[in-house]
Amino acid sequence: MAIASKQANEIEKIIETAHKGLNLSLKEFTEKSLRLINENTSFEEKTNILIKNALENINEANPDWTFLASQIYLQQLYEKAAQNRKYDATERYGSFYELIKLLTDKGIYTPALLEKYSEKEINYFNEQIDPEKDKLFHYLAIYTLATRYLATDHDKNVYELPQERWMIIAMHLMQDEKKEHRSQSVLEAYWALSNLYMTVATPTMNNAGKTHGQLSSCFIDTVDDSLQSIYNVNTDVAQLSKNGGGIGVYMGKVRGRGSSIKGFKGMSSGVVPWIRQLNNTAVSVDQLGTRKGAIAIYLDVWHIDIEPFLDLKLNNGDERMRAHDIFPGVCLPDYFMEQVENRGDWYLFDPHEVRQVMGYSLEDFYDEEKGNGTWRNKYQECIENEQLTKRKVPAIEIMKRIMVSQLETGTPFMFYRDEVNRKNNNDHEGIIYCSNLCTEITQNQTPTQFLEEYIENDDTIVKKYKTGDYVVCNLSSINLGRAVPDNALERLIPIQIRMLDNVIDINTLPIKQAQLTNQKYRAVGLGTFGWHHLLALKGIGWETEAALEFADELYEKVAYLTIKASMELSKEKGAYPTFEGSKWETGAYFTDRNYTDDKWKELQYEVKANGMRNGYLMAIAPNSSTAMIAGSTASIDPVFQVFYYEEKKDFKIPVTAPELDHKTYNIYRRSAYIVDQRWSVKQNAVRQKHIDQSISFNMYVPNTIRASVLLDLHLQAWREGLKTSYYVRSTANDVEECEWCHS
Repeated sequence: MAIASKQANEIEKIIETAHKGLNLSLKEFTEKSLRLINENTSFEEKTNILIKNALENINEANPDWTFLASQIYLQQLYEKAAQNRKYDATERYGSFYELIKLLTDKGIYTPALLEKYSEKEINYFNEQIDPEKDKLFHYLAIYTLATRYLATDHDKNVYELPQERWMIIAMHLMQDEKKEHRSQSVLEAYWALSNLYMTVATPTMNNAGKTHGQLSSCFIDTVDDSLQSIYNVNTDVAQLSKNGGGIGVYMGKVRGRGSSIKGFKGMSSGVVPWIRQLNNTAVSVDQLGTRKGAIAIYLDVWHIDIEPFLDLKLNNGDERMRAHDIFPGVCLPDYFMEQVENRGDWYLFDPHEVRQVMGYSLEDFYDEEKGNGTWRNKYQECIENEQLTKRKVPAIEIMKRIMVSQLETGTPFMFYRDEVNRKNNNDHEGIIYCSNLCTEITQNQTPTQFLEEYIENDDTIVKKYKTGDYVVCNLSSINLGRAVPDNALERLIPIQIRMLDNVIDINTLPIKQAQLTNQKYRAVGLGTFGWHHLLALKGIGWETEAALEFADELYEKVAYLTIKASMELSKEKGAYPTFEGSKWETGAYFTDRNYTDDKWKELQYEVKANGMRNGYLMAIAPNSSTAMIAGSTASIDPVFQVFYYEEKKDFKIPVTAPELDHKTYNIYRRSAYIVDQRWSVKQNAVRQKHIDQSISFNMYVPNTIRASVLLDLHLQAWREGLKTSYYVRSTANDVEECEWCHS
């Protein structure tokens, strides 16, 4: 049935509205769409047909069809929001104040928004909302934002729109700022978010302004060698996982298989059963019904159980010794890497027996210098002590097991513990045993200790604990692909640090020791994404000296502005409680990195005089989903492909590299599995100098890679001062032949 003229006019109006500012030929698209629509087709069905047809046109030569699809989808969102909120859809956005009242009454928004901001202030913010900023979203970005992050009612009906989400986040994070500058802080945060110059972490993006959920991304706990600690950690992990946190757990203090219990030899079953218990927790306690929990377990490479640990995720062998749903990470001292390089021997110990015989915990030390230090001296003492049970294996055999597991499962993650602790800003307060689920967080850790249990007069049972350092990751990332070309860093970073710092005070954490640690160090993790995007815009090839020089220059600038912003915030709000004695206060942070020019010397002086608001500052997370919403490339990774299909259980959407044209194509075509990974290691080495925590660094390799080549990559990463590496992502051999892996 031919579509009526009125229907045709409506379709053409939708297309014309969406097409503004785009240079696309619409004749065939319009004709095809009209053939598929009749007079009984609803508005939502019409827009879905138009979106589908637009997406089908996306390819390397025509990437802008994604923006046409995005603008059509936005018209659908505007229509639904207007119906549910009862305003005219032609206005796109309705009353912001009425939205807040409505979703507060429905129990979606926190009452704090109306309690802390007046109607006049909210109406003022409403005037600053810019619907034109919605045009920055490509289709997958707006679809993901709408289906995963925008506030809906309990029946998933559309109420909140994209610019309102940004403003709600800004209001929520700035709610406790002093009133004389609070409105300005809200608008600065909105400016940063709405221009897609930055993103907040997924939990913040999802939960800010709402009644449920916390704002932090990841947590790290340390298990002590006791049944009480093991079960307490499991309970805490369950609580955090339920609230949407990713977990890192250090198990290196737990006694190994065959160790003694209460003096009875050979009684311990080792770490694997406890890891399997955590695996079950990850599966059983999901994250607000959206996905199963995610837990990384770290173990030292000298631990007597390291070999079964490295086999945890393999698909063969005894299933009773497998834990397929956790993510293993291995903690590597310099001396192990030296022994691998020299094909030397390696000794495995039971940490409990080391404590009993030697009177110290081997994991509590590290090498203060490259090639020399306390840890290797203590380790040598353990080797020479005849009372200690030990097992000798070739170091290269352990490394082989690591690499076999990496090529089959992508893990274990690598944690170079000596380099991490040498660069610890707060080594006066403790030691860092491991990293988090995504390997970018490195902060002090200690296990929480159970002290006593007693009964009060009213039959209340009280349990007392001495809190440990329970690490919390508060994350946010700069969109390099937009912020750098627009020269926005100087304005952006101070507001970003203020937002991150406020997360610490606003957050509602279910674990008390995490809350206390958060206040003690006021740690944040400012990161970046869009590195490949920025290289493409600058015309700089990945495998070039120019890319290394640019990385060095850019990340030094980011570091300088971030440190300065935290120092300025310290002037206003006070330094973090353990600042005194830190490398910030002593100046060692600056001298360790050879920051010696005049501007750095002046900043070093200002930091000593005024303090730092945050004890840990920078960390580069994977941030693939938030980078995609911001229309850029993930983290510091190369693009996966110039053109590909993003597939989830409910869609398959074509995607191109950002701002793809004839100028950027040649930079992007050296994609993840093609670029020489040695250049990626070099880039991260120059970048790591300026990042006080660590970097989520993926290695992309063909599944046919020779063991010697993968080994050389790991050795290069360790030699050049990387602190961690994340997944080894191997692929089938149907990609373009890689020269580097045959070198």
